[in-house]
Amino acid sequence: MQVYEAPLRDMRFALHELFADHEFADVAASSELTPDLLDAVLDEAAKLTRDVLLPLNASGDLEGCRFENGAVYTPAGFKEAYRHYCEGGWPSLACDPIWGGQGLPERLNKLIEEMSCATNLSFGLYPGLTLGAINAIEGHASEELKQAYLPKMVSGEWSGTMCLTEAHCGTDLGLLRTRAEPQADGSYRISGAKIFITAGDHDLTENIVHLVLARLNDAPQGVKGISLFLVPKYLPRADGTLGPSNGVAVAGIEHKMGMKASATCQLNFDGSTGWIVGEPNRGLAAMFTMMNSERVSVGVQGLGIGELACQSAAAYAKERLQGRSLAGAKQPELPADPIIVHPDVRRMLMTMRAYTEGCRALGQWTSLALDAEKRAADHEVRRRAADFVALMTPVVKALFTDWGFEAANLCVQVYGGHGYIREHGVEQLVRDSRITQIYEGTNGVQALDLAGRKLGVDNGRLLRPVLAAVSRLCEKTSVSGNGTLERFSGSLRSALAALEVATLSIAEKGAKDPEEVGAAATDYLRLLGLVAVGYTFLKAADIAVTRLAEATGEAAFYEAKIATAAFFFDRILPQANAAQEMIKAGKASMMALPAEAF
Repeated sequence: MQVYEAPLRDMRFALHELFADHEFADVAASSELTPDLLDAVLDEAAKLTRDVLLPLNASGDLEGCRFENGAVYTPAGFKEAYRHYCEGGWPSLACDPIWGGQGLPERLNKLIEEMSCATNLSFGLYPGLTLGAINAIEGHASEELKQAYLPKMVSGEWSGTMCLTEAHCGTDLGLLRTRAEPQADGSYRISGAKIFITAGDHDLTENIVHLVLARLNDAPQGVKGISLFLVPKYLPRADGTLGPSNGVAVAGIEHKMGMKASATCQLNFDGSTGWIVGEPNRGLAAMFTMMNSERVSVGVQGLGIGELACQSAAAYAKERLQGRSLAGAKQPELPADPIIVHPDVRRMLMTMRAYTEGCRALGQWTSLALDAEKRAADHEVRRRAADFVALMTPVVKALFTDWGFEAANLCVQVYGGHGYIREHGVEQLVRDSRITQIYEGTNGVQALDLAGRKLGVDNGRLLRPVLAAVSRLCEKTSVSGNGTLERFSGSLRSALAALEVATLSIAEKGAKDPEEVGAAATDYLRLLGLVAVGYTFLKAADIAVTRLAEATGEAAFYEAKIATAAFFFDRILPQANAAQEMIKAGKASMMALPAEAF
């Protein structure tokens, strides 16, 4: 059974306490955005996702989307849920008030995204893609296009997509063939075929705004010749009402392993009218505004699935009776003990818990930087925030989705044979979460982006502030006089040293042989992610120790926070040293066999 209650106490800890002393916190602060207001929004989001979205998760998976007579229909209940979602103002939460948004911070929005992804990932993709399209249009489109499209997208009346992939090209967008012909009125005629278009067609909104990558006739080859175009499903009239169809046809929907209630479409553009977004031949710069936003959101999808898996597994482990505790019967009045008494089940439950709490904390750190990048008055603060977001985006996307998928698998393992059958609902988590490691740039591509591009910016400018922050916290807690904190600090300091050595190794080897960077990239991303999550756990434990000493109440919460941190430092962070050893080994053994030997 899928079991979920929004982890509001931990969310509030991450939102209000964990980074209260961070330099970006002052930027994000506002007299209007009081903790009580933010908490009230979280409370309402918890009710919405639990009562409206979660009940549709399993049924939506079973029914899936339908493609009939050239149109796509979402499963029963989705239209009503989407209308309820829009009436509550949820699509506009973090959008600019200029376009009808509420202007609430991204750090709050990401927590609500987590709830949505946990309770119904397929549903969450529809407004999620729209928000990414809003960001791209707002950042790069003309004022005329903004005025015409953003208000209705922000309200949820119209939805959005991004159309990149073609049958012959995925990651290598330089190969795309979709064409754009300029017209006398300043518009373009878009012709071509796109595949794997999430929310490419559906019955939730009256119009769909596609952001399409295409080539102008005189464009240079490769990625430097790609432009971005806004192509609506229906052409709006001057008064904003919908006009005729715009030649965007659905060729079919994909029959997928998971996320079956999310419509993944094949689209044909047949002379469809579009308008350029941004500069000619610089479409990737505009599209990456959307993609970078989506990559952080995909990481949150992994976190949401992990939280649902963690709660579902814990609920089952407390009910399922099998065997007796190795230390003697815990509940002798029953025919067997619940499986939560067994150490290996605890190992799985604690792993899931550490993953979700660690990812939530790192997600909030990244979201705080997203807010500072957008809201800070000081240019230097915005630059530092942008640097942090650039560095952490591939980590959030890849690490969170890797751990989310692992949590889903662990949940099935806790359920045993009952987890492998449909009736209990947890095998869906494995199927749904698997795509998160693939789309919006595979996790291997994220790792290569980190190791091959981000590390080299200004000789490590992006990474140095993170290393310094970890070092400062280790220094502070190592002399705290608290034995637990000092032990945690020693573990994190060791992982930090491994990261520093690995960083130098990649720089030195990569300068001579680029394949060495590719060979090290995935392990390096995991190593940086472990150190960053370790930083958040040490910071959380430091706060928890202080709160317990102050006897401010909620002792159980802070004691659990320290216990989870201890598990992370004892059982997960040691992977950092293994990652360093694998990076040190280089490419030799992985590249030794000739291609024909496979």
